[in-house]
Amino acid sequence: MRKKEATILIVDDDDDILFSARISLKKYFSKIITENNPQHINSHLTKNTIDVVLLDMNYRIGFEDGKEGLYWLKNIKEISPETTILLMTAFGSVNLAVNAIKKGATDFILKPWATEKLYTSVSAGVELSRSKRKNTQLKTIQEQQDKEFHQKTEHIIGNSTAMQSAMKLVKKVAPTDANVLILGENGTGKYVFAKEIHLQSNRKNYPFIHVDLGSLNENLFESELFGYVKGAFTDAHKDTLGRFELAKGGTIFLDEIGNLPLHLQSKLLTVIQNRKITRLGEGKETEIDARIICATNAPIHKMVEEETFRQDLLFRINTIELNLPPLRERTNDIKLLATHFLKKLTHKYRKKITNFTSDALNAMEKYHWPGNIREIEHIVERAVIITDNDAIEVADLHFSAKKIEVNLTNNLNLEEIEKTLIQQAIQKHQGNISKAAKDLGITRAALYRRLEKHQL
Repeated sequence: MRKKEATILIVDDDDDILFSARISLKKYFSKIITENNPQHINSHLTKNTIDVVLLDMNYRIGFEDGKEGLYWLKNIKEISPETTILLMTAFGSVNLAVNAIKKGATDFILKPWATEKLYTSVSAGVELSRSKRKNTQLKTIQEQQDKEFHQKTEHIIGNSTAMQSAMKLVKKVAPTDANVLILGENGTGKYVFAKEIHLQSNRKNYPFIHVDLGSLNENLFESELFGYVKGAFTDAHKDTLGRFELAKGGTIFLDEIGNLPLHLQSKLLTVIQNRKITRLGEGKETEIDARIICATNAPIHKMVEEETFRQDLLFRINTIELNLPPLRERTNDIKLLATHFLKKLTHKYRKKITNFTSDALNAMEKYHWPGNIREIEHIVERAVIITDNDAIEVADLHFSAKKIEVNLTNNLNLEEIEKTLIQQAIQKHQGNISKAAKDLGITRAALYRRLEKHQL
């Protein structure tokens, strides 16, 4: 039998007990530490990652009340909260066991023990300890991501009336549980605003789940959003939560909802109306507890008129409607944004570029920015990388329009032609990825991959 990778600390003032426990457990676990002095527990916890502590309750002759064990139990929980503690004593009582469990012990073992029972308790303790560490790790990662995102919310930059109005609406709507529909072209910051609403809400300490409905395969719609149980379909090897359940207590952000086919719109409408989902292969309904924020770059109201988007679904998701203006309609913010990205990117690439020339700023203000904020960041990034000057000049700014002027008949490089065609399609459809992808005869996901490939 292969040993399980785990560190077990056994603390008892009886050396015979320590020897017996070591012999019983060393064939199952990779590292066994024995200690006859509880004063050395802290040292072991500092030097090692202890999965399980087997802790005696009494250390002084004539004392059998278990108070010493409870004292060290509390001490271990404070120093290493993920460590599983199993108490052991030859003088057990129900009240003492109950008191120990209340204070954080996982199990209570009476001496002498049966080896099989001891192994079972320690093995379960190891798994519990690992589960706690994993949860702590995930929580730390989530907190770090939230912290980083809070830092990134400085991207919500703008003194224009439209942006100030949008930010004011976010502050009003965030503390409520109202459904929000965010409208705007690609690159206007719909995801950033959705997360900002989440972070300013009472649900900020719970998950923020992003679902790109535009890239979600229709066949996976129900399993991804609602989850499934083991055996629901061929590859359903275990019960799996859907995105709605993963967002429990928090927010689910349904991006590109305008791309959802009609037959799936009706399923989503039912969920939003009833606030319940049914996992694939399961008969019972599960209530959902998640705020719903949707977004799209599609002309959603026109789609309702054309009957390609359900009006009743629109009424359900747009309790509050937030319209984000394209960058070309807030030219006063272009210098602000460009300066912000310049500062950020010079730090990233460790370059000493102080500002833009006046000609460069004028050129940026006259440009139509089909890719909006995402495009201005990419253009500034390219300029920071290639320039050798202290200030960004017009020549350093590679606007899309300039590249589109490339004469295809004189350039037969396949990569360059693909890049140019993509730029032309995006410019033709004013940054609308769905329409550009359709015009190019590829899927949205395929277009996104090519945009990343060509750094557009």
